[in-house]
Amino acid sequence: MSCDAVAFSAMLWLASTGSAAPVNQAPAVVQPGHAPPSVAGEPLFIDIVKRAGALKTRVEGYREALPKDPAAPAVALPGFTAFKAEIEALSALDMKGHVTLKERGAVDDLKCILRGISQDLPEKLTAMADAKTVKTQDQALRDMVYLLNDNVEVITAPPQPAA
Repeated sequence: MSCDAVAFSAMLWLASTGSAAPVNQAPAVVQPGHAPPSVAGEPLFIDIVKRAGALKTRVEGYREALPKDPAAPAVALPGFTAFKAEIEALSALDMKGHVTLKERGAVDDLKCILRGISQDLPEKLTAMADAKTVKTQDQALRDMVYLLNDNVEVITAPPQPAA
């Protein structure tokens, strides 16, 4: 299964489940039928979760402040230049997480999911910037909220056994 298909499958799975408390263990190559250790307690992944959670809160604030008329022109988002830089930094951290796990020889899906999120963040950011109406802007913001939420949950969810 390609990393893109794994990332999409994981996104759907995460959307239907809750997250669990992080466990502080290093990843390792896992035998089929066994769950890999969680990386949620490692500094890199703690940073990703912290940043993604804070950015999600900011995007939710953007959504709440939108005009109620969906046909109205899209509005300028306060602090968007700084927000863009923070999304780009998060995307780079997600890719660093992917590379870190790949270098460790991890065989679970997390490395592919992180790569997919890293690639999707700039696309969602572009959709936010290109929105022409409040309706399309709200949809772009909603998509960004879901992606940032997935970024948190994919790291904090309990690892699943390898197939």
